[in-house]
Amino acid sequence: MDASLIISNILNPPVLFFFLGMIAVLVKSDLEIPPPVPKLLSLYLLFAIGFKGGVELIKSGITQEVILTLAAAMLMACLVPIYTFFILRLKLDAYDAAAIAATYGSISAVTFITASAFLSELGIAFDGYMVAALALMESPAIIVGLILVNLFTVNEEREFAWGEVLQEAFLNSSVFLLIGSLVIGVLSGEHGWKVLEPFTQGLFYGILTFFLLDMGLVAARRIKDLQKTGLFLILFAILIPILNAGIGILIARFIGMAQGNALLFSVLSASASYIAVPAAMRLTVPEANPSLYVSTALAVTFPFNIIVGIPLYLYGINLLWR
Repeated sequence: MDASLIISNILNPPVLFFFLGMIAVLVKSDLEIPPPVPKLLSLYLLFAIGFKGGVELIKSGITQEVILTLAAAMLMACLVPIYTFFILRLKLDAYDAAAIAATYGSISAVTFITASAFLSELGIAFDGYMVAALALMESPAIIVGLILVNLFTVNEEREFAWGEVLQEAFLNSSVFLLIGSLVIGVLSGEHGWKVLEPFTQGLFYGILTFFLLDMGLVAARRIKDLQKTGLFLILFAILIPILNAGIGILIARFIGMAQGNALLFSVLSASASYIAVPAAMRLTVPEANPSLYVSTALAVTFPFNIIVGIPLYLYGINLLWR
């Protein structure tokens, strides 16, 4: 593997500030981001990436490649929780296995955004319709995870309020804002982009950098939870993203995606949710241990993907597309 890809990724300011956040916790600095600020920053990132994706989608139109990509995204979002569930059942009960499987079947928007920034730094083009794939992959894993709980546990007192489940899966703040921004981008088109470009483009990398500083703080604080997960889950949190990315790359090659799109698709396949799915699992599967599915996704998979995974997946893509 070309070490320059990893070095280029690590030397990106957003990734360096992620390290700075982790170091701050490890050296016991009192650096802290006030709680409302990270929420505001995450909403801005979802708004900006969704709006830009909508504008780009209207430019490209609904082509066969777009339809195949979105279908593949839905397929991965449904399949990943199923086979990861059976891997996890080797060591865990059905509740924890289903919660973790749903977490890895869903996606991390910030990992996707970091990969987009990485491609921009390298000058590799990608299409805005990949944001639609991002939006479609957020929710199905929650539904699949709850179906797995129903199928593999015996609890007569359990009654899922499916209305609440569906609302949490499809109308939680991140999904709603992302899809809404995408639709507004489609409706407003190039004119809307010119109006909002100073806000959606000019501020984007600075806010992403500041957000990753906070993510470094949060991830470092979660490291202690890894003591509860054991070696099995730590290995799972590293190897499963590589497996999922590999499957995503093969699907992307079969469909004929461009290299930039293929990287974003593989990153979506490899990432794990640490916001939407944990919130849903706490609501609907209280028997599952949150320290397992949150710490593996946030303290292991997220740093692995943004530091090593993104350039690793691009290296694999470059080999196959050569």
